[in-house]
Amino acid sequence: MKYVIGIDLGTSAVKAILINQSGELIAEASYSYPLIQKRAGYSEQDPAEWVRQTIKAIADIMAKFKGNPSDIEGISYSGQMHGLVLLDKDFQLLRPAILWNDTRTSSQCKSIIKEFGTEILAISKNSVVEGFTLPKLLWVKEHEPDIFKQSAVFLLPKDYIRYWMTGKIHTDYSDAAGTLLLDIVNKEWNAEILNKFNIPETLCPPLLESHELVGTVKPEVANLLGFAAQTKVFAGGADNACGAIGAGILSPDTTLCSIGTSGVILSYESNKETEYQGRLHFFNHGKEDAFYSMGVTLAAGQSLTWFKNTFAENETFNQLIEGIDEIPVGSDGLIFTPYLFGERTPYPDAIIRGSFIGMNGAHHRSHFVRAVMEGVTFSLNESISLFRQKGKRVDTIISVGGGAKNDSWLQMQADIFNARIVKLKNEQGPSLGAAMLAAYGVGWFPSLNECAKKFIIYTKDFHPQKDQVEQYQSLFEVYQMVYSHTKEINEKLIQFRS
Repeated sequence: MKYVIGIDLGTSAVKAILINQSGELIAEASYSYPLIQKRAGYSEQDPAEWVRQTIKAIADIMAKFKGNPSDIEGISYSGQMHGLVLLDKDFQLLRPAILWNDTRTSSQCKSIIKEFGTEILAISKNSVVEGFTLPKLLWVKEHEPDIFKQSAVFLLPKDYIRYWMTGKIHTDYSDAAGTLLLDIVNKEWNAEILNKFNIPETLCPPLLESHELVGTVKPEVANLLGFAAQTKVFAGGADNACGAIGAGILSPDTTLCSIGTSGVILSYESNKETEYQGRLHFFNHGKEDAFYSMGVTLAAGQSLTWFKNTFAENETFNQLIEGIDEIPVGSDGLIFTPYLFGERTPYPDAIIRGSFIGMNGAHHRSHFVRAVMEGVTFSLNESISLFRQKGKRVDTIISVGGGAKNDSWLQMQADIFNARIVKLKNEQGPSLGAAMLAAYGVGWFPSLNECAKKFIIYTKDFHPQKDQVEQYQSLFEVYQMVYSHTKEINEKLIQFRS
């Protein structure tokens, strides 16, 4: 039996899985690492810590693996998008990585829009928002000019792990699509954007398809990790692209709902000319010559984590959500908006903050917990509404992440989205997508679609209930009013934030 490894470098932890040719999970391991938050709006990590924790995860897997290391034929990667990793001419780290959820770059975003106008949308297919990589580069150029001058190349987070393993510098199209520097349709770094902001093209890494062979594991790394010499390494993809692959979103008839730290609604696109005028993201898929459109809620599962850490620190998540089924649809008139760190879709707004609206003396904790879950799901439904406005059919949604671990939340999704919700039997998320790219890369399957037939099994599904659908549709209209009515308030409150 042959095997592949998928490595997912997430925001809070790295996860590695070992999969055999039948799609069976043989071993898995995960290790976390901290965020570095020096001040409000800042979010960084130490890439050296990514390496240390990846070594531990692979060590755990190899300790559980009883086969011959030479039977592990390939490795591939998934990673958090947009993060900026800067290396000098010797490929040494110059500073901590600036992450996707860092919002310090508002002024740089304004400068990009002022200098480039709507042309950047036509090239990159995406609106200018703080999370993307180009604003981060410009922030470093402005505030850390010595660092910028020393920078020889930038990488996205998972690319740094692959560089450490192989000594090769690359990125793939699906990750490059989240930088605001890639011509999405023509699949090349855009010289016009680079020239406009005096960014040398040499700063951009060479581009590859997600399933392409990068090289092999360096001998010293193979010896450290217990791999056979010449173990093949493949490019990998952005976490959302790999999550889509791992959920079987490889044709236009299914949509993905992923509720992790952030929340994502993602739909496969085959037409490169599809336009959402920047209201939704549009990226290259990990599948060759395919694309996906995507809406993002910045604080999805993070909203529930925040509530738990603030009001129920010593309880488990299962204890926290006990009793929500006894609370009626709409949480007895209590609405939560999940703008804890600003918002992405459909409001690219770094200033807006969350709200509880409609509190009264009869509400107790279970009302607030249900309201948080409903508010996150309403936010995701705004992306689904944009799909439907463009004529896209959304009637089957594969749900993954923390939001798929609770049947009550899955039923809530079915009712708010007014769609059939499908749960995976063995969800492994982006790490499975990474493993599938390796399986395809080594030649086990003629296509990712054929690989999906073998590796992905769907199980329980949830159907919308008419009465709840109607109630939620009415409440959703109220939810959509909150942003416009609190925007000015939050702009005034910014002077009081630390």
